[in-house]
Amino acid sequence: MGKLTGKTALITGASQGIGEGSLAYSHATART
Repeated sequence: MGKLTGKTALITGASQGIGEGSLAYSHATART
């Protein structure tokens, strides 16, 4: 159970990281 929770947290963190990364990328691209 602990392993599953850790995996979910890891996936959620990765998704948020990708979302923030793409958001910053599109923001930088729009400014150029």
